[in-house]
Amino acid sequence: MGSFSCFRCFRAARSICAPVTTVIGFSLMLLYVFILYQPTRGPGIRQRLGWQSWDVVNINAAPQVKPPPELPSTDDSENDSAVDWWNITQPEASIDYSSLPLDTWSPLLPHNTGLSEIAIKQCPVDPEVAGSLCSPPSTTEQDAIKGSWVRVPRNLNLEGNYLSGYLNIYYRRTRRQDINLITELRLYSENQQPETLENWHKVETSTRAGMYGLSPLYLWYRVGKTAGEMTSEERGNIITELDLLYGQDIPWYGFNKLEPPTLEPGKKVEATWITFRRGVKAPPRAPPLHFSHSGKFKILQVADLHFSVSQGTCRDTILSPCEHSDNLTQTLVGHVIDQEKPDLVVFTGDQLNGQGSSWDPKSVLAKFARAVTDKGIPWAVVFGNHDEEDGMAKEQQVALMKSLPYSLVERGPKDVHGVGNYLLKVYSPDASRTHTLSLYFLDSGSYTKGVLDWFGFFTPTEYDWIRTSQINWFLQESSSIPEIERPFRPDTGKDLGSAWGRQDDQITPGIRKLAKPNALMFFHIPLPESYSKADRDPTTGKALDVGISGQEPPGHAKKSDKFFENGILKATESARGPNTGIPEVKVIGNGHCHITENCRRVKGVWLCFGGGGSYSGYSKIGFDRRFRIYDISDFGETIRTYKRTEKDAIIDEMILAGTGAPSLT
Repeated sequence: MGSFSCFRCFRAARSICAPVTTVIGFSLMLLYVFILYQPTRGPGIRQRLGWQSWDVVNINAAPQVKPPPELPSTDDSENDSAVDWWNITQPEASIDYSSLPLDTWSPLLPHNTGLSEIAIKQCPVDPEVAGSLCSPPSTTEQDAIKGSWVRVPRNLNLEGNYLSGYLNIYYRRTRRQDINLITELRLYSENQQPETLENWHKVETSTRAGMYGLSPLYLWYRVGKTAGEMTSEERGNIITELDLLYGQDIPWYGFNKLEPPTLEPGKKVEATWITFRRGVKAPPRAPPLHFSHSGKFKILQVADLHFSVSQGTCRDTILSPCEHSDNLTQTLVGHVIDQEKPDLVVFTGDQLNGQGSSWDPKSVLAKFARAVTDKGIPWAVVFGNHDEEDGMAKEQQVALMKSLPYSLVERGPKDVHGVGNYLLKVYSPDASRTHTLSLYFLDSGSYTKGVLDWFGFFTPTEYDWIRTSQINWFLQESSSIPEIERPFRPDTGKDLGSAWGRQDDQITPGIRKLAKPNALMFFHIPLPESYSKADRDPTTGKALDVGISGQEPPGHAKKSDKFFENGILKATESARGPNTGIPEVKVIGNGHCHITENCRRVKGVWLCFGGGGSYSGYSKIGFDRRFRIYDISDFGETIRTYKRTEKDAIIDEMILAGTGAPSLT
């Protein structure tokens, strides 16, 4: 009996001990794997809650900071400009081609549907008024089969005499798979024709109808297979859109000129060209703006191009010969780009000359950024006082510019005064994708309404100014930007070894601070403060005003909503600590005044002019054309500026923000 009791006791103990032993053993294993086995990061672990940890920031540190140590340099510029956090070759947005309208002329739409028929019609009055009275004849059945007639609302006779009336191209567009589509276009004189007439059709009205003294020139088009019979390669080569170009320069992106011009250029007229597009030509998109791995980002400011439909007229230069000033300016801009290799080009207003010479804004917009887009560089724009003078609204200009290669232009909020109020962010190249530099763009307007003239119309007599709604927008955008630890340090995320080399910074981070990234701002017409008394360098006592000024009257508006006081000075680096009084915007870049190119610091903010860079704009004999460069380093901490002249001279180099800049106190 005793033996049996001992056996039962042993069984009971075994049933209890085995599970307990298993639980204890498993717990010890977890303790070893997840805690004891993990390597320590060293004594700085408490300061590394995250790479942008704020726990050890000394809020009493002086606002003047020094840049971080230089990152390892590389001779491979491609690797230096690469980024860790996105794929530059982003897939294009999908397009629902079936939703695009077939009966509306809109050359910016990426139509992949082909044209079935072309006609040219002359009308003594504006077809917008005449309506279908001037349209080519058609029937309901033909409209259903080949598509409705679409008018290209650009007059072939625009540069002709006043008696020539309106001459417009019409075409039909169809998605039907059983209709032969147009694959080729040609222009022939009256006694010419294609080598073989098979599948060729002649448009019966001359492209010069109504142009007295000019021999007829006829448009011929060739139809190929039906859409259903074509291969994908053949469908990508059909004619998908028609347009007109005025002047001797390039057509709209994706379009080609049809030789010869329907109207040759003369002393008083510009050339007229039929242009066409094959397939879908989506413009390449600009990648997100970012610093290089060495912490650098460069901006080239191009001020006051003043381009016209013509190839331009040289003004105020000793350069000889100097013909076709727009093209000469393009060559100069291209040269500066090759020398400077900027990451962003900013056009600061008056891209169009206005004053009657940019009478077809679309033809001017097609060419104004050519030197930049040919180099594959992102670009942005603000409007000047001349850009809207010749009839095209800024909203339309933005739509056109957004369809050009590498454009970063935005329309901005519709409830804010002006067009083109937007913010671009420049990011770090590491995996953190930290916003490390802000670029504000504002519309400083054109003209305000003046007194009534003798004919009862308002005459513009004063420049416009930045309005209260824009100030509120700026303050709202500024307040939404998060503070970061500055100077910024990229986190490669490769391994933990690099952290040990930075333990001193983590334990004693007195040189670091919490603040919004530095910002630059661009608009055309300067503020009154651009002509205010300059700050003085507390070290030398000299006025902080570098460059040429005073050669022309002040170009600011007479009225003001006090943007500098109520906007710029109120948007500070931080809402707390020692940075509350330091403006977020370190530099304001303006155009407008072609022979004013100084940088003046007022109440801690630099107000800089670009200086005229175009041979098409007014200037002064002996004043070389020039461009301002903003060379930004240390991931936005240091802002350096200088100007490059047409003779490749580098002048007035100085540091506006960061180590080496004049102190704020």
